[in-house]
Amino acid sequence: MGRLFGTDGVRGLANGELLTPELALSVAVAAARVLVETDSSHQPLAIVGRDPRASGEMLEAAVVAGLTSAGANVVRVGVLPTPAVAYLVGQTNADLGVMLSASHNPMADNGIKLFAAGGAKLPDELEERIEKAVADGHGLVGRPTGAAIGRVHDLLDGAEHYIKHLVESTPHPLEGLKVVVDCANGAASEVAPVAYREAGAEVIAIHADPDGLNINENCGSTHLEQVREAVLREGADLGLAHDGDADRCLAVTAAGDVVDGDQIMAILAVAMHEAGTLTGNTLVATVMSNLGLRLAMKQSGIRLVETKVGDRYVLEELQSGGYALGGEQSGHIVMPAFATTGDGVLTGLHLMAQVAASGKSLADLAAVVHTLPQVLINVRVGDREAGAAAPTVQAAVALAENELGETGRVLLRPSGTEPLVRVMVEAATEEKARAVAERIADEVRSASPA
Repeated sequence: MGRLFGTDGVRGLANGELLTPELALSVAVAAARVLVETDSSHQPLAIVGRDPRASGEMLEAAVVAGLTSAGANVVRVGVLPTPAVAYLVGQTNADLGVMLSASHNPMADNGIKLFAAGGAKLPDELEERIEKAVADGHGLVGRPTGAAIGRVHDLLDGAEHYIKHLVESTPHPLEGLKVVVDCANGAASEVAPVAYREAGAEVIAIHADPDGLNINENCGSTHLEQVREAVLREGADLGLAHDGDADRCLAVTAAGDVVDGDQIMAILAVAMHEAGTLTGNTLVATVMSNLGLRLAMKQSGIRLVETKVGDRYVLEELQSGGYALGGEQSGHIVMPAFATTGDGVLTGLHLMAQVAASGKSLADLAAVVHTLPQVLINVRVGDREAGAAAPTVQAAVALAENELGETGRVLLRPSGTEPLVRVMVEAATEEKARAVAERIADEVRSASPA
């Protein structure tokens, strides 16, 4: 068995070769055994939620069976955003949480995201232990029987508790703002419009009618065309777009211009810096964030700490440093004071609160970041590690970095799951970025032909 866990849990084609009900059951058993301390006086508690995609019903049944067969009591919370499940894990003092979602992926995919006690995502070490338990078949021995088998209950008001938490976290009322929110026919469809309205905004919800088959279909944070059109048509102050499990948020201005995760982080970081709530005067972002964010933070007197790609690495850095804000260009924004993971609706509320409090438009606030043109080329190779580390490739990277100086940036990294080397270049113009990226990509292809 190859590595199960990617950057955000186990993900694949639901009921395909990898992500089967059998695997979901096995992962659930292994997770219960690895994440729960052995204590005969304590019957473990697990929270299980999902996004609306059809395969979630099948996988939920398998996960619940696995958890109860390992002796854990299960509380099903139904269709809720990923951050809501994480929040409820912490609020109920559960021992673990399971979210079934493939985030922004197409409907046919699904995934298993795990949370430890408190609602935090798992570090690599725990994922590796769970993988080993699955591979070794530990779920097949030592099963409880009789009264020791777990029981199943449903939590019917989980959304209400989560919405109340979100609205109470909002630092300024949203009265006077008109927002279009694209719910991606996903887990945000119920929660997001209600939360934004209760915080004071006038809300126009689109793609908020999930049927299990239409999640992320030409909508949401990976397809911003429709939210842009709706903002212009409705004369809204801004638009927000979530992904299938609502852990992301991207925005568009009143003129329909996209505001990405880097710009959202910058807006929030500057506001928190001015309010004295940006712990350590530090923002945490991944290596994929645009050079424009780095330059903006430097100009604003804010330190930027970089991590590997993946919001869990941002979370680990936030926790280790005690920092207050971090995230990714893709719209995963983390505010540890209010959430243990990226939370798209929380992000939308705090972004709009800053618009309302400042009296400025979203476009004016986003102008703090001058985004440099960015070109990404995925080079298919025979050996991704050898292709990235080849001396000729490293020489090409060094030459490019010297050529770009402080006006650009090169990032070369092997894919974690595919036979690809990713070549990303930022420069003052798109033409320059593309020329440099193609030059390096050619060296990668020569060093390790596919």
